[in-house]
Amino acid sequence: MVMTIKTVLIAGALLAGVMTPLATATAQDSRHAYAQINGDSTPPIGWVQFCSTQEGRGDCEVPVLRSADAPLDERRWRELLAINATVNRDVEPVTDIDQWGVAERWSYPTTGRGDCEDYVLEKRRQLISAGWNRQSLLITVVRDKKGDGHAVLTVKTDRGDFVLDNQEAKVKLWTETGYRFIKRQAQEHPNRWVSLGNVDMKIFTANVR
Repeated sequence: MVMTIKTVLIAGALLAGVMTPLATATAQDSRHAYAQINGDSTPPIGWVQFCSTQEGRGDCEVPVLRSADAPLDERRWRELLAINATVNRDVEPVTDIDQWGVAERWSYPTTGRGDCEDYVLEKRRQLISAGWNRQSLLITVVRDKKGDGHAVLTVKTDRGDFVLDNQEAKVKLWTETGYRFIKRQAQEHPNRWVSLGNVDMKIFTANVR
C-alpha cells in the first residue's frame, strides 16, 4: 500500500497520542479532570458577530439541550486525534488583520487559512458531523503561555475535559495545557457563556502534582 504524506502525518499524530491521555484521565483525581464553572460570563464579540452572519446562524440558532459529556473509548479517541491533526495540517495560520483587514472575525476557514477561532469552529463542525454531541464541544477562551488571548476547543468527555489546540499537536487534558482558562460556552446552549474563574494551569498543575 502506498502511503501519502497526508496519511503519514495523521498516523504519526495518532500514534503519538494513543492511550496516554486516556490512561491519565482514568487515573487522575476526578476533581481535577473537569474545569469548574464560576458563574455566567459574556460571549466574545467575535462569537456575537459570527452569529449575526448567514454563515453562523446554523451554529447559533439552535435549541436548548441538556448537558451531556461525550463517552470516550479508543475508537472515539482516535477520531478526536484524527480530526484535530487534519484541521491543524490543512489550515494555514493567518491573522484576521492579514486575511480580512479587521482585528477580529470568526469564520470557517473556507479560504484554507484562519486564526485560532477558525480552527476551533472547523474542528467543532467536523466532530458534530462525525456524530459527537454538540453539548460536549465548547469553544473556550484562554490566555496562552505567552499571555496572549487564544481560543481552543474543549471536548467534555466521561474521562475529563480535553483540549484541541492549533498551537499544540497533542490532545491534552485541560490541566496539562499550561493555559489560563477564562470562559467557554455553556453545554446547554452555545450563546450562553460561563466563567472558568481565570484558572492558571501553570499554578494549578504545580499545586496538584
